[in-house]
Amino acid sequence: MKESKVWLITGAGSGIGLEIAKAALAAGNKVVATGRDTSKVTKAIGNTADSVLVVKMDVTNPKEISTGVNSAIEKFGTIDVLVNNAGNWYAGFFEELSPAQMERQMATNLFGPMNVTRAVLPVMRKNKSGHIISISSTAALVGYELCSAYAASKFGLEGWMESLNLEIAPFGINTTIVEPGFFRTSLLEPSSTIWSELQLEDYADRIAALKPWWESMSGKQGGDPAKLAAELLTIAAEKTPPKRWMAGADAISEAERKAKELIDQANAYRELSSSLAYEPTAV
Repeated sequence: MKESKVWLITGAGSGIGLEIAKAALAAGNKVVATGRDTSKVTKAIGNTADSVLVVKMDVTNPKEISTGVNSAIEKFGTIDVLVNNAGNWYAGFFEELSPAQMERQMATNLFGPMNVTRAVLPVMRKNKSGHIISISSTAALVGYELCSAYAASKFGLEGWMESLNLEIAPFGINTTIVEPGFFRTSLLEPSSTIWSELQLEDYADRIAALKPWWESMSGKQGGDPAKLAAELLTIAAEKTPPKRWMAGADAISEAERKAKELIDQANAYRELSSSLAYEPTAV
């Protein structure tokens, strides 16, 4: 019989977060399901008796993070797995996104996971075990038009997670970055997408051409969040889970494209790049 673990999942009211919560519960685990709207989370997850705790948590609110983590530990005694899933998308060309919008994107997608993790790490260090999973994106590997804010937050997320892994591995804590491709979640829905506040004439034609495509993709993405969640449970159960998991054939394709680009660029300037050291001092 598998050991029951306590999962804390942010943004558990819909999409990937909800499916991970359902999969974790179905596997006999306990779940702390967080969201800004607790009634939405409760309705989505359904009646799960004593195995679930629904907690109000806006990941940009340090007080709600602290209260939520303390409530989880009070009810279940520990937190074994943290899934940083809550996120949104500030869409638009960089110049048309206001500084405030850029800051809010970072607050949700980067500083939110950082602060939730900061609140959870003490109990994991005490236990000398744990698993921190952060839901990233192929936009953390490759930049796209209209995604400058989102990509910046996800590139930052991955740099932080890679460094964090080295810092906390000695405590027996694992980390995994999940890079989904296009999955049928609410990310592209109006409730999760915030378009740029500013309009510049030089971008008008391109925004008119690109925006409808992104909006039309909502509800038509090829990836199944339930399948992602089921496989994530399998990965999380491994003795040595992967540091990075590319979820979806499109994610693999984008990763390979970026890897080739990096190698090509390194080779193109290999001689020049290798000529930058100090010359030996003559004796």
